[in-house]
Amino acid sequence: MGRYLLTRLWHSVVTVVISSIVVFVGVRLLPGDPAVSLAGEEATPERLAAVRAELGLDRPVWVQYGKFVWQYLHGDFGRSLRTDTPIGHLIATTLPVTLWLAAYALLVAVVVGLALGVLAERFRGRWPEWGANMVAMVGLSVPSFWLGLLAILFLSVQHHVFPASGYVPMTENPVDALYHLTLPAVILALALAAVVMRQTRASMIETMQSDFIRTARAKGLGRARVLLRYGVRNSLIVVVTIVGLQLGGLISGAVVTESIFGLPGFGKLTLNSVFTRDYPVIEAVVLLITVGYVVINLAVDVLYSVLNPRIRVAGAA
Repeated sequence: MGRYLLTRLWHSVVTVVISSIVVFVGVRLLPGDPAVSLAGEEATPERLAAVRAELGLDRPVWVQYGKFVWQYLHGDFGRSLRTDTPIGHLIATTLPVTLWLAAYALLVAVVVGLALGVLAERFRGRWPEWGANMVAMVGLSVPSFWLGLLAILFLSVQHHVFPASGYVPMTENPVDALYHLTLPAVILALALAAVVMRQTRASMIETMQSDFIRTARAKGLGRARVLLRYGVRNSLIVVVTIVGLQLGGLISGAVVTESIFGLPGFGKLTLNSVFTRDYPVIEAVVLLITVGYVVINLAVDVLYSVLNPRIRVAGAA
């Protein structure tokens, strides 16, 4: 187990290093000059040269990258070109909003997707399966921004069930915070819930036709007990796989969802920094998201080894 985790950890570190190089180079290939964005288009050449020297843009690329890595390792993300606010402060104020939204959406997606997947397998060929498939098709085919606008129109404007916008910090009032996050979390979770439902159903059908299921039934165990004890448990690895792969979709979907519902989250910060060409913020945001992907994939690998020891043994071989 230790060797398996060390191998996965080494792969993750290498991925982060390569990603930092790609992010560093990619941001510098974007159109526009950060010095012009900061000093203004009418700035004199002397002013532009001074700004470039202040930002370190007049130094060799390898020196800039070394400074970039050194600052990030010490938690210094620089300052915003537009507001001169420390980027660490911007991240600290916006990231919790997106994390709470993503966690809430993930919980909704897994619970709803698993329940519909099990229901569809249990009642194959009958109306519960058709209803579950219809919900999955809506979640996969209808864009989240359109569902969000419809939800605001019917559930917020006309019937006042949920607020149309706004955010309450979880530390101030957890109940009110969850109330404001419910509608955006459900909209964000629909696509992931649809994928989890379809994959759970397919995995459950295959599992329930296995030899060990027939053996358990032959021993006198009821169908419901076999379904929950063996079928769902053996299908969890599929759910872990889907969740690990689709978490990136939650983050990218949060950009649209936060904009629609007016949430001051990480996605909205990303969108604003792109529109305003705030290159240091873009750099920090993209690298932080990349590290998040790597950490999530590492956690998924660990869960694999817990749910299926054969994977751990194969990985250590």
